[in-house]
Amino acid sequence: MIINGETLIKVEEIHKVFDDSLHALNGVSEEIQKGEVVVIVGPSGSGKSTFLRSLNLLEVPTSGHIYFEGVDITGKQTDIDRHRQKMGMVFQHFNLFPHKTILENITLAPIKLLKKSREEAEKEGMQLLRKVGLEEKAGSYPSQLSGGQKQRIAIVRSLAMNPDVMLFDEPTSALDPEMVGEVLELMKQLAHDGMTMVVVTHEMGFAKEVATRVLFMDQGQVKEQGTPDEFFGNPRDPRLKEFLSKIL
Repeated sequence: MIINGETLIKVEEIHKVFDDSLHALNGVSEEIQKGEVVVIVGPSGSGKSTFLRSLNLLEVPTSGHIYFEGVDITGKQTDIDRHRQKMGMVFQHFNLFPHKTILENITLAPIKLLKKSREEAEKEGMQLLRKVGLEEKAGSYPSQLSGGQKQRIAIVRSLAMNPDVMLFDEPTSALDPEMVGEVLELMKQLAHDGMTMVVVTHEMGFAKEVATRVLFMDQGQVKEQGTPDEFFGNPRDPRLKEFLSKIL
């Protein structure tokens, strides 16, 4: 894991208010360095998924600024689609196209958005499938795969765009318990290879083993953060202590 001190994402005082009453984000400011693996934990409704989805403007903040690679992506003139190409997003539910083969799912965006030739996109797609041990599934359809295989394909589909950061929104919470391990193993490999990652998850073992930094969110704010050793070994915030006592 190589953290070189270069700020990839900078968040300044973002608020998100739904329906004039629900304050989902309440003045969050954070910086994510290149090469970091930032894991976000917290109770349901704490704002962690809203925060993650704000990083690529799937949720548009009510106020505040988000900078990605030095550009204010919350600015009116910004072409957000161009920046999203550099931000891989993996959801809880796999969002694969059911009528396309696995290889077609992977190559669609590189061909359409990066203007790669079909031959080049398929060659790179097969290399990625080999990397995750699923090359024999290239001609299969999503309905023929297990949940764990689908989620690994969803990750590969994001990697095919050669992103600078990967955002994971509870990527294992829709999986059967025995399939969680294969997805976490792939995520560990990505972290080991130096991919910048922001991960919302309930998998505390992953946070302890892989995170460079763990954030605890509650009531739309980051209440505490630190290295896994500090975070789990010496929590200070009373709400975090209560949260950890229930889940560890």
